[in-house]
Amino acid sequence: MKEDALVTLTGTVDSVIYENEQTGFAVIELETDEELLPVVGVLFGVQAGEELTVTGSYATHPRFGYQFKAEIYERKLPADLSAIQKFLESGAVKGIGPATARRIIETFKEETLLVLEETPFRLKEVKGISEKKAAELAENLRALFSMRQVMMYLTSFGLTPHQSVRVYKKWGSLSLDLVKQNPYLLCDDDVGATFSVADNIAASAGIPPADSRRVFGAICYVLRHNLQNGHTCLGREEVETLGVKLLPELSKESFSIEIDQRLESEELFCLTARRPFLFLPAYYGAERYIALRLNMLLDQGNFPKENADRRIDRAEKALGIRYEALQREAIRTALSSRIMILTGGPGTGKTTTLNGILSLLEEDGLRLSIGAPTGRAAKRISEVTGREAKTIHRLLEVDFSNGEHLTFVHNEKNPLDADAVIIDEMSMVDTLLFEALLRGIKPSCKLILVGDSDQLPSVGAGNVLRDLIDSKKIPVVELKEIFRQAAESLIVLNAHRIVKGEMPDLSKKDNDFFFLRRSRENDVIQTVVDLASKRLPQTYSYSPFSQIQVLSPQRKGSMGVNVLNDALQQRINPPSKDKKEYRGIFCTFREGDKVLQTRNNYDMEWKKGEEVGFGIFNGDIGIILTIDAASSSMLVDFEERICIYPMELTADLELAYAVTVHKSQGSEYDAVILPLFGGYSKLYFRNLLYTAVTRARKLLIIVGSEGKVRAMVENNRKTLRYTGLRHMLRNGDEA
Repeated sequence: MKEDALVTLTGTVDSVIYENEQTGFAVIELETDEELLPVVGVLFGVQAGEELTVTGSYATHPRFGYQFKAEIYERKLPADLSAIQKFLESGAVKGIGPATARRIIETFKEETLLVLEETPFRLKEVKGISEKKAAELAENLRALFSMRQVMMYLTSFGLTPHQSVRVYKKWGSLSLDLVKQNPYLLCDDDVGATFSVADNIAASAGIPPADSRRVFGAICYVLRHNLQNGHTCLGREEVETLGVKLLPELSKESFSIEIDQRLESEELFCLTARRPFLFLPAYYGAERYIALRLNMLLDQGNFPKENADRRIDRAEKALGIRYEALQREAIRTALSSRIMILTGGPGTGKTTTLNGILSLLEEDGLRLSIGAPTGRAAKRISEVTGREAKTIHRLLEVDFSNGEHLTFVHNEKNPLDADAVIIDEMSMVDTLLFEALLRGIKPSCKLILVGDSDQLPSVGAGNVLRDLIDSKKIPVVELKEIFRQAAESLIVLNAHRIVKGEMPDLSKKDNDFFFLRRSRENDVIQTVVDLASKRLPQTYSYSPFSQIQVLSPQRKGSMGVNVLNDALQQRINPPSKDKKEYRGIFCTFREGDKVLQTRNNYDMEWKKGEEVGFGIFNGDIGIILTIDAASSSMLVDFEERICIYPMELTADLELAYAVTVHKSQGSEYDAVILPLFGGYSKLYFRNLLYTAVTRARKLLIIVGSEGKVRAMVENNRKTLRYTGLRHMLRNGDEA
């Protein structure tokens, strides 16, 4: 049989070799008419003895040989007595073991499954099963059959097995009733079904086209989709227009009426700032909480400024440095204010200033906590301050007892034991994470936010740092002077030129900023690959795994990270008989590959020496150490945090020889290679170029077109984000 061709097989499950109860991924042996075949895939709850129809493709693993990768599956209850007995003996029903299974078969014979499904209370007729035990088994059987029904129903409408698992884990035995009553619940973030899938289920359930559930489902879908574009809210007019595009058979008036009703029931919220904007409840609540909490902090008033200058003078002598005027102002502000923002571009002395602030706060006896949005950013701030820093998630400690929804151990009832919290790389912090941070600190806690407001905003929805600055409510000190040592760097000088709208100097060849002109697409890619794989490692001894990073403004297209990663992997980590591989959805993973985590996974366990922790987060970069097909997992080293990575989660991984500029935020690399040629013009703008340039610590090489660089500098289209935070901060309780 040709590999990759879609095939449908039917057989009986002989045994379940491996199953992950969290994700539903399993390895089974399926007995077909022709062979006993290893089958891998999301096969949630499948048990020995069941009849299974699987659709997928054959694959050959270099070590474990022939296997079948199931994409979708359909389950049928076992038909003959031997299969029924195997099914019951497998442990499919909690409380029924081999001996009890045999007695049940002897009692009910061919009627066994009918009894189990329709009249399970009759189990008390079986010798050795009491009335109480029969009631317990009946409850377990109801759960088993409801799970099967949910999986079969949802997959028949095109939900993936993985999505179906999420549905059952979220709503359990109520899943079918809830989904049939309102299929649009499936479009939320926990499940992630498309609107068209939900709409098909609605049609089959007889929900009319103009039904309130359908109209509201479309409104929520529009708002959720725009969260991915960074907007915490959207103009009411836009929501109505986009709603009609989604459901063209309905009028704008239908959406307007629905919006009014949902505003009344507080299933939507509206903020009027020049025009009305609509919010989903979570984001309205988050921005409102942030505004109220920060205004409360500001209302507490400042600390006395006495002796601040004398203390700064003493710090200068002790550290052997001299602060310039704005640095002194920043330190004074940090000492006297409940909250302050320290911002500035590269080479302006943010780190030196921050170290001065930290020293004086420690001198006052304050307990400090330092955080950053990503592991790389936390590691960097720890290195430059000489103090422990953690990701915000680790600082607040993820609470794993709350199932699917992200909550933290530290909240209003259990705040961090810190008198001052310092957060670096604030431009990366999104609305929901900042809300969680504020909920996790004491009302009296001092808050110092550090970041570069000219960088790209957060990947998640919101524009927190920019909103805080633009509100004019929070004390802000922006460092502007480039220090002499930094001024020797063309990276620093050109970064500041870009921010001012000036063309960077592309002519010099003897510093840390180089421009290599290429006029053809293939030449750009070839040059990038040569630089990363050969020229920079040979000239500077830089590692393409830990020190060199290729950045691109875009994911798709000829200059996107997908194409670049394929070319870079082929040169840096080519196929070898000594390296095992795994073919993922979007790429082939190979032992030794550099990979990037693309979404937060709070459940992933890792070990770092004797330390054990949880959580691999969006933007974390690791190296694949080993690939093990037997356990269907990989061993991945995320900067000394070693985790066993299940294969079914590889959709959350991608190759990382090249990453988007957005994904590089919060990180610095010794050498950055930036191809700029062609591409989608709307992705090429000034603060994206600035963010890319400031990722380079020692060396930056731009490869491509001078005209593309100029176009980016001249395109000062800031990343537009609709949010309500600035308005709420300014207007307080009136918001």
